[in-house]
Amino acid sequence: MPAAIAPYNLLEAAGLEALTASEPERLQYRPEGGAYLRLMGLPLEPLPAIDEQKIAELCRVVRGLAFAAVDAAKSGHPGGSSSKAEQVLTLLSSGTLGFDPLHPKHPGRDRIVWSAGHCTPLFHAVVALVYDTLRSNGEHLPAEAEDAAVYPEELAHFRRFDGPSGHVESRYALADTSTGSSGHGFSAALGFAVLHRSCGLPAKAFVVAGDAETEEGMSYEARNLASNLGVRNLLVTLDYNNFGIDGPITEVLPSPYLNHWFAAGWNMIEVDGHNIRELAYAYRLADQGFGAGRPTVVICHTVKGKDYGRLEGSADSHGTPLSHAEYVEAMHKLGFQIPGREGDAAADIRTVIATLAPADRDYLTSRLADAAARIAPEPELTRRMQVALAGRPIADYTRLERPDVLPPELVFREGDAVPTRKATEAWFAWAMQRTAFFYLGAGDLMKSILTGKAENVYGIVTAANPLGRGIRFGIAEQNMAMMSAAIAQDTLPGGFRPMTAFATYGVFTPMMANAVRMTLINNAVNPHASSFFIMLAAHDGPETGEDGPTHHGLFWMSLFTAYPGIKVYKPLDANEAVEMLFYAAHRGEPVVFSAVRPATPVLQRGDGVPPAIEAIHGAYVFRAFRENGRPKLVLAIAGGQVLANVLEILPEIEERADVKIVAVTSPQLYEELRHHNPKKAHEILSDEERRSVVTLHNGWRGFLHPFLLPADYEQRVFGIDAFSRSGRPSEIYADAGFDPAGLRRKLIEYLR
Repeated sequence: MPAAIAPYNLLEAAGLEALTASEPERLQYRPEGGAYLRLMGLPLEPLPAIDEQKIAELCRVVRGLAFAAVDAAKSGHPGGSSSKAEQVLTLLSSGTLGFDPLHPKHPGRDRIVWSAGHCTPLFHAVVALVYDTLRSNGEHLPAEAEDAAVYPEELAHFRRFDGPSGHVESRYALADTSTGSSGHGFSAALGFAVLHRSCGLPAKAFVVAGDAETEEGMSYEARNLASNLGVRNLLVTLDYNNFGIDGPITEVLPSPYLNHWFAAGWNMIEVDGHNIRELAYAYRLADQGFGAGRPTVVICHTVKGKDYGRLEGSADSHGTPLSHAEYVEAMHKLGFQIPGREGDAAADIRTVIATLAPADRDYLTSRLADAAARIAPEPELTRRMQVALAGRPIADYTRLERPDVLPPELVFREGDAVPTRKATEAWFAWAMQRTAFFYLGAGDLMKSILTGKAENVYGIVTAANPLGRGIRFGIAEQNMAMMSAAIAQDTLPGGFRPMTAFATYGVFTPMMANAVRMTLINNAVNPHASSFFIMLAAHDGPETGEDGPTHHGLFWMSLFTAYPGIKVYKPLDANEAVEMLFYAAHRGEPVVFSAVRPATPVLQRGDGVPPAIEAIHGAYVFRAFRENGRPKLVLAIAGGQVLANVLEILPEIEERADVKIVAVTSPQLYEELRHHNPKKAHEILSDEERRSVVTLHNGWRGFLHPFLLPADYEQRVFGIDAFSRSGRPSEIYADAGFDPAGLRRKLIEYLR
């Protein structure tokens, strides 16, 4: 028999040491992930076409332009800009990036996301260097290039109203979404990567990122999903300078930094971020498919605020400009004998750009030509897409026209009780079968929100099924919103525009607000990248009664009605939901779409009640005055169940008043109607009738404020103003006074 083994006391150091010596497999530190390669300090052969001396000179000039721009503005972000210079210029010169400066928004280009969207001193300096070089060569720029260009002289107006923007905007070259809020870029780039891979296209998505932003929970969500989907066409160049704004990232991130990428399963290449040769190798390895089947991050060890005087290597360099005298000294050390006159940044910029030798400009021109040559002609890319998506309708949402006669699956029988989520389920499935460019998913709520039928048309996107159209985001609403919105921002070869729908409970939608806000800003600053998406706010109102106040979607509308460029749609029944979805696609403007879980009466039309398509005006007359001689009362009602409850007590109310009912489906659409078709809006609700309006909404009272005159809000506005508690929906309605009995009390008291 084997000798007995003495038991271990693992609470003592000696016990752990003994265990490690005798059975090392029992105690291990095991970073699981993709391939890992450390290039730092490794002897590497020079690479053809990578002239390290010339790239270094381009970096010097770009730093000079960036520092001059910051001094001109007396604000900006010099620290991360200066630490990323070698990364960006090497990437541009490496032969791995597909980019044509003459056609900077070519649909076949590689996408670039500046997740570090505050690094605009570097961003604008690089764009200015590119277009000044083309200009010096006598290159004639097409209008699309001029629109996307920045020139050195413009840097003197950095962060001013007439100058280059303070954060990255996608209207410029070398940027494909507008950024500035930390952490969003990973999700946006993941959206671009998934979109192009799912259409059989070769485009890659590059992310220019900082280390501090990877503290964001949203960035973890994106990294997990990217690894799980196996998007090998996603590459992050990560500026590992160890500092955020306030101090070292180790104040927040407790474990070794590489663990945050190992755990998500990414491929990693570790380099000196100021070593051009190591960077060029890393980008080319990633381009060739390093560690096949996974996204790749290049961890670039850098010095924050490199060459930026006394702030070099400090957190303060993030957003603190040097004094003018210190700036002049830093520029002299970089080799720029600038005039350095306070308030004359233009002279400094001219001095910097003049130091660029013709040979350096020629080299940059040749590398830009190589980058442009990497892009296949658009007809070829369109054919590749058609082959990959054979059997699917090669059409986008702009072709989703409402049929003159709706198909049976999109018509709900009047008088039945149907949840509006059944209407969105049916419409999404119908649309999915009619466009190859519709993407849909939910925040781990597919079975409740009913997105599965549409998702299953082409299947879920996975590493094994890259051509799927359904996306399983998990409980990751922020990533879901930014990724989906980014997909919808893009334009594919052939001019095809994707659309997306993403869903969660209405009560959770505020978690996605910043991603939506960033997309609306992108739509505003770059109309060519204006996205259409449907954010489904499911189980709106007190309808999720049993769940309690944590899931009662009562107040979310207060946020999204405040944002320009998006509208809240709240249909009263299933047939209105179908009509409003068609209208949303026709308009191509983002919407937040309210849907409910319980069965809600499908309204009886005819006999004075207009067809469901009238819902697209945001409001319509559901019931006109009876002219019975009694005092006028106009009820503006949002919420199908509220309307049903009012109809139940209407005969009693009409004993005291002449009642007109205005069904409200979107106050924002109605306000738009007042501007574009005041005659029709007046027919729905005249200014005189506003004096008689009482609003009823099963949620935030302010939703219906546009239907009132400013006076007497408190007396004529009824909503739900407090968190409720668990109960059946009927109990919640009763507690809030929105059941028939409660509404009777409210209205009779008002009429007194």
